[in-house]
Amino acid sequence: MRDRFKQITTFIFDVDGVLTDGTVNALESGEQYRTFYIRDGYGIEQAIKAGYRIAIISAGNQVGVRRRLEFLKIKDIFMGGPTDQKVNAYIGYLTRDGIREEEVLYMGDDLPDYEILSRKALLSTCPADAADEIQGVCDYISPKPGGRGAVRDVIEQVMKAQGKWGTWLKHGGS
Repeated sequence: MRDRFKQITTFIFDVDGVLTDGTVNALESGEQYRTFYIRDGYGIEQAIKAGYRIAIISAGNQVGVRRRLEFLKIKDIFMGGPTDQKVNAYIGYLTRDGIREEEVLYMGDDLPDYEILSRKALLSTCPADAADEIQGVCDYISPKPGGRGAVRDVIEQVMKAQGKWGTWLKHGGS
């Protein structure tokens, strides 16, 4: 797996069940909000600083979610398409930016991600609590659940394999 992690230049994440724990809180106002895990956000920030591409492909299209992703400086956000069309957003993104599938790590958690995760060239990953069908097609299953460190886990795995994780830490000082 370490050799596969070394090839990655691009991370693509689903939102619900990956960047969040899949819980939707419905308020009386009609707003449906999600909760993000701060350590996943920190991992994304470090990956962007290190020059990795980060993209989001999600059928959901909530304003608050988009704002959180923009706050994290994610520029490639594909939200709001039909769940059965996620693969079109994926292929379009790769084609637009000239990205080879061998360079891509995709993390999804449920059946709308199945078509993408089944592609053999990319590194398919999922959280520990992903649907059984998704776990069955993934190359790597994070020991962390969605919305609680799965994103940080795969980012760390890739950056550590490439010698880029923790390079900002000071060594030997007090």
